[in-house]
Amino acid sequence: MAQFGFENDIHSILKLDMPITNAPMARWQRKASSSNTSALNGLSPGKSANVSLSSSKTPSKTPGKNKKQTPSKMGGDRFIPTRNSKQMDVASFLLSKENEPVDTNNTTGTSESQKAWSMSLNGYNIEDAKILHLGGKPLNAPEGYQNNLKVLYSQGATPASVKKTRYISSTPDKILDAPDLRNDFYLNLIDWSSRNVLAVALHNSVYLLDASQGDITLLMKLESEDIYICSLSWTKEGTYLAIGTSDCKIQLWDVYNQKRLRSLVSHTSRVASLSWNDHVLTSGSRSGHIHHHDVRVADHHIFTLTGHSQEVCGLKWSPDGRYLASGGNDNLVYVWPRMQEGTTSNSVQCWSDHQGAVKALAWCPWQPNILASGGGTSDRHIRIWNVNSGSCISSLDTQSQISSLLFSPNYKELVSAHGYAHNNVVIWKYPALTRVAELKGHEDRVLSLILSPDCSTVATVAGDETIRMWKSFEVDPVKKAKERLVKSTSSVIHQSIR
Repeated sequence: MAQFGFENDIHSILKLDMPITNAPMARWQRKASSSNTSALNGLSPGKSANVSLSSSKTPSKTPGKNKKQTPSKMGGDRFIPTRNSKQMDVASFLLSKENEPVDTNNTTGTSESQKAWSMSLNGYNIEDAKILHLGGKPLNAPEGYQNNLKVLYSQGATPASVKKTRYISSTPDKILDAPDLRNDFYLNLIDWSSRNVLAVALHNSVYLLDASQGDITLLMKLESEDIYICSLSWTKEGTYLAIGTSDCKIQLWDVYNQKRLRSLVSHTSRVASLSWNDHVLTSGSRSGHIHHHDVRVADHHIFTLTGHSQEVCGLKWSPDGRYLASGGNDNLVYVWPRMQEGTTSNSVQCWSDHQGAVKALAWCPWQPNILASGGGTSDRHIRIWNVNSGSCISSLDTQSQISSLLFSPNYKELVSAHGYAHNNVVIWKYPALTRVAELKGHEDRVLSLILSPDCSTVATVAGDETIRMWKSFEVDPVKKAKERLVKSTSSVIHQSIR
């Protein structure tokens, strides 16, 4: 019996399938117990998140690096402007929860209890939370900060989105009948005064249109039907009108008293062009001669400029009164200096680039040394000249006869009137000379165009015996109010200095 008892003791010692009571816990048991405790205490994103992170397979730190993955300091950056510590804790908790096994037993009861605890502790359901979310407005750049990448921190709308496009109507604002208007390319039959009165020559009569009131009055009529009016020009003040006729004479009229003041006789052929410079009236005739008249004295003819060999159909004084530009049927453009005592009649510039008659001349109001000229049917080019250097700055082929030119200061544009073959008016951006708009409506060639005193409207007269007014340059009311404010403040300052 003793022998059998000894063998049973040896077998029990050598038998290994029995559980070891005092041995340490197995690795899989430790892992299961840690996951159960994290599931029970995982309602709040606090310390339990750190425990689960440490027990997960993925290490919390990158080997060989001691720096944290996400900055812990308060503040923001360009992509996530608003960061706080609570948001980072929620993000860490949600990331760690992805590695935990899902408990399929009693999911409904657990989820309801977890939702209740989460609402009471955090104020929101942790299951619906986002790892990181954008909250608040973008931060402004620190004071004195310069970004080489040109990143815009402003929240306001960009100027391109605010900028309004300008509307230019393709139909005229007014259309007036002009019966018996002479369809002659070389004549200048319309002019607009500084007092907003439009003068129009119809054969041997001159009519005045008050653009403000709309009233039309007959100023004068020549006695003979064989004599016709060739040119008109207002004084700067808008009170006197010079009228050139086909019988070689120039008449001066007091418009508001409807009285002829005097008649100037010096030319030997019709007077097709007129231009004022203070008290000096300059006239050009078919003979090619240009005369200066001092209207204050009895012996009015004070100087003659000789250069053109054919009719002078274009004549314009510069805005500062320093230069006189003349264009003729001989395809030449002359620039003459202001006449002074002891000076000669030599021209400052003479250009022969045009291949057709030059009637269209215009001085740039904001650049007094810039002159624009346009050629007739054989040329059809607009040329921009620098009077000081004598060079041609730019040239443009318009594919049509050019009868008149003017600069619009409101939008820094150049306007051209055309005859054959387009019979239209074109607005060009200056100095690029790119087409802005085209105004169509005349059924015959446009003979002349003139700008209103407020520079908002252009009037055109054509061979179809109509006058059309195009309101193409109206200034934005906000911009206009600002300009008025600047003018009023400057006048107050000027008065206080005086």
